[in-house]
Amino acid sequence: MTGAPTVACPACDGTAPAGRHRCARRGLRRAQLVLTVANLDTGAVASHEVLPSNLDPRPVAAGGWAVDLTPRVRELAAEAGVTATVEPVVVPMPEAWRPDLPAADRHELAARALAEAARPAWRVWVGRSAASPPVDPARRLGRLCALADLLLLDLVVEARRHGDALRWAVRYEVPGSPVPGLPPEPGYADLAAALAGTDVADALTGLGERGRDAPARQLRPDPLRLLIPGATVNVARVARRVRADCAGRAGGGRLPGAQAVWRDGRWWHTGLRPGGPAPDLAGQPTGPRRSRLSRLHRPDGLPRNRMPLRRAVEPPDPPWLGEPVPSRPCPACRPAARRVGWALSCATCAGTGRVHQAALVTLTDLRCRVVHLAWRAGVPEPVSAVSVRPGGRSVVRLPDRYRLGAWATVFGVRPEDLAEADGGHALPPDVRDGYVGLPWAGADPVGEQVAAVGPALPAARLLVTAVRPDAPPLAELLRLACGLDLALLVNVLDLRRHPAAPMRAHGVLWSVDLRAPAAPVCPDDLPDRPSLAAAVAHCLECLDVTLPETAPADPGTPVPVPRSTPCPLPPDPVPWLRRLAARHAGRPLSVRFTRAGRTVHRHDDGVRLLAEGVDLPDRRLT
Repeated sequence: MTGAPTVACPACDGTAPAGRHRCARRGLRRAQLVLTVANLDTGAVASHEVLPSNLDPRPVAAGGWAVDLTPRVRELAAEAGVTATVEPVVVPMPEAWRPDLPAADRHELAARALAEAARPAWRVWVGRSAASPPVDPARRLGRLCALADLLLLDLVVEARRHGDALRWAVRYEVPGSPVPGLPPEPGYADLAAALAGTDVADALTGLGERGRDAPARQLRPDPLRLLIPGATVNVARVARRVRADCAGRAGGGRLPGAQAVWRDGRWWHTGLRPGGPAPDLAGQPTGPRRSRLSRLHRPDGLPRNRMPLRRAVEPPDPPWLGEPVPSRPCPACRPAARRVGWALSCATCAGTGRVHQAALVTLTDLRCRVVHLAWRAGVPEPVSAVSVRPGGRSVVRLPDRYRLGAWATVFGVRPEDLAEADGGHALPPDVRDGYVGLPWAGADPVGEQVAAVGPALPAARLLVTAVRPDAPPLAELLRLACGLDLALLVNVLDLRRHPAAPMRAHGVLWSVDLRAPAAPVCPDDLPDRPSLAAAVAHCLECLDVTLPETAPADPGTPVPVPRSTPCPLPPDPVPWLRRLAARHAGRPLSVRFTRAGRTVHRHDDGVRLLAEGVDLPDRRLT
């Protein structure tokens, strides 16, 4: 095929603003869908190309016609040796499609249907030869509850109405967080499915956003609380109670949703009612919630509906909450200038108007160990002078209790393994190692450290995980990239021999990404992860987004249909990459691996090609 079949974009004529419609102002949409299943254990890849000419519509029970591609995906999984549960892949046909239409009309309608269904045009399932053990909902819920007690958080089980059905979600919140104005994403059909699709990392994601306006209170953890055996949780009982709360009381009508909140070792149940934030029956105020800008609109660019909700009853305060954390008005913004509800706001307070005078830091291994720290501005601490930065600003180092990297050894991990629990972002090196730049002589070092951990922490809390990244060897990712006929881009920067700069990154930085084979190396392809394992884990986590983006942007260019048989792992490139980075210490390198070989680029004033070939010995790259 010299070109992919296309259809005219029904939403525009090529003049709509870019990004508003899926054609990106091209006026055309691709009528091609490629289904691919890849085996990370063996490198096998199986693909199937779906075109308007090979669609075989069948009647559906609800009326109309559709093409069910789910059996074909299962066949591809069997061909690649992948054990996976495949969600339905269906291409609904337009209402005008009938089998007795002329062939040209059927083909045109089929092309329109395929162009609408090809979002994205390349769907890739990456799995392994052995299936993961099924999730026990009761065990998952029990672990989430136990971790909520350990981290001094609320575990919220929520159901919201979506038409005649309920959408379920499970998440962590800091006490006092208002009810999110947008429905949960994704919404599951029942509580068991929500638990199966929500692990600890998923439940923690978005914690900062949800708790932006939660009241900040000091923590008073009870060390004996950890010795109490965890309570037995009954998934069916929790689900029944939440459904009953959604149904409302007799004569009161149905409610838009309900919650079960696990707090301090027990469940608290409440319905959700329309309106602003609920009054806190225990006397703690709450406030409106700000959503991320990207979540305010649907994928088609139209605004999403928000329903302000409040809890009918707020659970009482847990005993581990203490007095309020001191705060002061933000010195960098005025209330009238704040853009409430948008992601673009003050960099000092993130639009809250308040700056906390303490940071409550929680380090955990997400299993059974936890350390709670309180950094309070104004507390005098002995510091050691380190250097003087340009402009006369001195750099000092705080004692060990302010060095999160020093706590890593307590949990048996490396300092570079520490990451924010919300999102998994690496900690800045100055925060990790306790370095503080003083803006003037006599400035408060602890206060500057509190300000450095970030504006608008949820209830002044910073949760840090001390867990080694769960990542396969880089060679597995390289084999996957070759099987999919893509390029594996590895960016590396060796700063071990760089002049000492305590406020800047040090060690060896990495980033790993999959790109289209012809995609060039860009000036902003720079490493930002503190370890190779973290970079590989992040790459695998983002495959569902990055792989479809490698499809050609031009709708007239066909999406490749990759195929590959099982093959052994290629030689481990990591030792060569480390030697290469050491030879170019202090300069970022980008190495592209493809089926044709590898290329090495160095970032100077621009991107400079150093060498290319199938095998590049060290002596060619000096």
